Amino acid sequence: MKNHVIIQADIEKATINKNIYGHFAEHLGRGIYQGIWVGEDSPIPHTNGIRNDVLQALKKLQVPVLRWPGGCFADEYHWKDGIGPRENRKKMINTHWGGVVENNHFGTHEFMMLCDMLDAEPYICGNVGSGTVQEMSEWVEYMTFDGESPMANLRKKNGREEPWKLTYFGVGNESWGCGGNMRPEYYADKYRQYQTYVRNYGDNRLYKIAGGANSSDYNWTEVLMKNAHKLMDGLSLHYYTIPGESWTAKGSATNFPENEWFNTLKKALHMDTLITKHSTIMDKYDPDKRVGLIIDEWGTWLDPEPGTNPGFLYQQNTIRDALVAGLHFHIFHKHAERVQMANIAQTVNVLQAMILTEGEKMIVTPTYHVFDMFKVHQDAQLLTIDENITNYELAGDSLPQVSTSASKDANGSIHISICNLDHQSQTEMEIEVRGMDLGSVKVKGTILTANKMNAHNTFDRPENVKPVEFMGVKTAGQSLLITIPAMSVVMIAID
Repeated sequence: MKNHVIIQADIEKATINKNIYGHFAEHLGRGIYQGIWVGEDSPIPHTNGIRNDVLQALKKLQVPVLRWPGGCFADEYHWKDGIGPRENRKKMINTHWGGVVENNHFGTHEFMMLCDMLDAEPYICGNVGSGTVQEMSEWVEYMTFDGESPMANLRKKNGREEPWKLTYFGVGNESWGCGGNMRPEYYADKYRQYQTYVRNYGDNRLYKIAGGANSSDYNWTEVLMKNAHKLMDGLSLHYYTIPGESWTAKGSATNFPENEWFNTLKKALHMDTLITKHSTIMDKYDPDKRVGLIIDEWGTWLDPEPGTNPGFLYQQNTIRDALVAGLHFHIFHKHAERVQMANIAQTVNVLQAMILTEGEKMIVTPTYHVFDMFKVHQDAQLLTIDENITNYELAGDSLPQVSTSASKDANGSIHISICNLDHQSQTEMEIEVRGMDLGSVKVKGTILTANKMNAHNTFDRPENVKPVEFMGVKTAGQSLLITIPAMSVVMIAID
């Protein structure tokens, strides 16, 4: 049976917030140090200590928002340790991630500089777990107050005369776990207290994000929404795709059987269920959807690469990861009325990374290419889709073989992204486009695929998996007829 999809080109459902394509950079392993920051004395080409190769690669993605400094690290981070002359900054042990020494050379000024270079919005996560109300309040004052005050004066002393523009601020991280092992009732009260002192200075308006649930902890969302929804702009949700049976046996990033391929994609699709159920709870207290669901940690979490520090969470990245990314974006699009930001974990050298570095070498991953292909969806209008999809079956279990999403940009161009989950079989698709005359348009395509389930890029073969022009699409009346190879991500543009 052929997969049949109907796209209503003239029925727009919601705006796909560009921040769905956000990123996350934590002080973890080689994510910041060596990955983004090499310092001003490094022989690696850099701009003010930021690696040029990574900077240029991220600029190409049009990164809309970057979350920092964690993650678990955020709730042991004391921001005053990361300002002033670098040689005077305190050193600390990164107790969560590898027990290495953190020298605090990458702090508030360096992060804000990076965001300026990327033209990305900063999203800062404050310390509730081991910090104080005063500490968090003073950080916001330091960054955003334009006037006479101790913190504004300290910022000026450290070389920044003008305040920064800051919108997104998270009040704690994973308060149910590494951020304090709190009960939801306790955190709801802590959130109410701390956010009071996360103030708007001048014309700077903060979007306050409360620390939300771990995966399917629906009670957490219920308690937070019931007790604090009027005081928040966003509520976070964390969910990682783990193909293995437990947190201690997550599965290899590159050496996996076909049942783990299947299980990975099945667990990625579970994000749809999580968003649906958490959104239903949020709708009860916030029917107008004022509070955004902020999925600020997502992606594959696999076993660390053999021979690396297990606390650094360094993993390779295959065509399987690319499909996980594509599926997540389609799910986020589907829930565009509620999902207002998502931040993949993480940007460089950690978990499902865009970029891997090794000394002066750098490569981009299959996941990077999906972000690059899908950036056309940023701030576009989600189009209505009706689908009749065949199943992808393995060992008595089944998934939809194909996932599709479509949007219309400000110029009227339509972009259709398609994922073929099947690791063995190509598929035939008919996409009927209603509300647009296909006889007067130009259709072109891009495809990311591979001939092995574990295909990935290495420093010796950096372009093993990369997008190429897609020639498998034809027009027939009001339909697109498409042959999509196995394990592929395709982007069709109709101009």
